Amino acid sequence: MERLFRVLNCLLLLVIIPFASALKFDIHAYPQHDSAKYERCIRNFVAKDQLVVVTAIVSGFRGDGQTLNMHIRDAVGNDYGRPKDVSGENRYAFTSHADSAFDVCFENILTANHATMNPSRHVELDIDIGADAKDWSAIQAGEKLKPVEAELRRIEELVGEVVSEMDYLRVREQKLRDTNESTNERVKWFAFGTMGMLVGLGAWQVVYLRAYFRSKHLI
Repeated sequence: MERLFRVLNCLLLLVIIPFASALKFDIHAYPQHDSAKYERCIRNFVAKDQLVVVTAIVSGFRGDGQTLNMHIRDAVGNDYGRPKDVSGENRYAFTSHADSAFDVCFENILTANHATMNPSRHVELDIDIGADAKDWSAIQAGEKLKPVEAELRRIEELVGEVVSEMDYLRVREQKLRDTNESTNERVKWFAFGTMGMLVGLGAWQVVYLRAYFRSKHLI
């Protein structure tokens, strides 16, 4: 049953992926001393040693009174690029250094000296990871593959990535379960130790008070 569930998940993912569209949004321009506060970041997760291609289509042009800067970084401190004054279509490729989330951040700085009504840039962002990031047309031409063979190879790599991701989640779940069981075991023995200490303290108090009252000839 679990194997069937995995296969269905893989097939569903493969059906959905071709219909996925780029993320579109507007980012407003602010003076340089305030622009960092309005930085907009898009987060995604990537496994170690995977190819990532970030495609950003930005409206406007250089010298229009706005400077759109990008910053690509991951959660463990790796820096993959800081493109400056981005406009038009731009592609940035990198190979991940760790199993980690990574951010693609945009900061729009207002540089125009004259007043502009609600200045902003329109951004169309597309992030391809793993098999999706490869240029299959070039691979097909280089290895002289038929279109069906190239598509089957792409699907095979996508399924492999899904299976690897599920294996990673299974290993992580196992680690979390081991940590949880270890913590529960420690809490149990701490509770037993605390209870024993309280019982011992209570017994000592009874003995001490009895000896005290006897010394005072109260009992």
